[in-house]
Amino acid sequence: MITLGVDLASLPARTAACAIEWTAGRARVVDVACGQDDDALRKRIAGADKVGLDVPFGWPDAFADAVARFHAGGAWPEASVVALRYRETDRVVAARTGRWPLSVSTDLIGRLVETYPAAALRIWGFASTGYKRREGLAGLGALLAALRARTRGWLDLDAATRRLCGESDDALDALVAALVARAAALGLCLGPSAEQAARAAREGWIALPAADSLEVLATADPATTGRRRRPR
Repeated sequence: MITLGVDLASLPARTAACAIEWTAGRARVVDVACGQDDDALRKRIAGADKVGLDVPFGWPDAFADAVARFHAGGAWPEASVVALRYRETDRVVAARTGRWPLSVSTDLIGRLVETYPAAALRIWGFASTGYKRREGLAGLGALLAALRARTRGWLDLDAATRRLCGESDDALDALVAALVARAAALGLCLGPSAEQAARAAREGWIALPAADSLEVLATADPATTGRRRRPR
């Protein structure tokens, strides 16, 4: 199995991709790169079995309804700011991790699963703040070292991958997204409840891995792993 993680930005310069090859009991990063444009991403996605994208897949229902009503000449409906800004999956993430994803409606972001690397890191027990941008380089190095310690023995990172992930938070987020894609392929991510399913189909759904999933990503059998479950 090949999983691909993509840390998608509005510009290629801040877009990174990471591919992991999974074999019996082991995983190996076969490619990681920053500065990915649309053509490069299409080629990488075509060669992957499961893809984790760090980008929203849909709009909040309340926001979409408000825009449609206003565009049709109606009055802007009364709706709370939270309802307009956040999707149901965003509220689930905030309740579980204490972190709100960026709002697809008001922030500067306009065989696939939606991922949120910082939330996955927190669920897996890692520090999920203080590793972004140049001022976070020390935190980025510490986070990479902690991730390598937890995956030692089954996740192979060559020197070039270690260097890039230690210098670019985009590359590290892409690596985490690829790990989450594996968890999703194994059915080890939180899925929407029956009551949330229809809304998730419209708004999108963030794949949150089970807290105990990281250690079994290389050993679990995709053919026998159950459907998505609510993580412990």
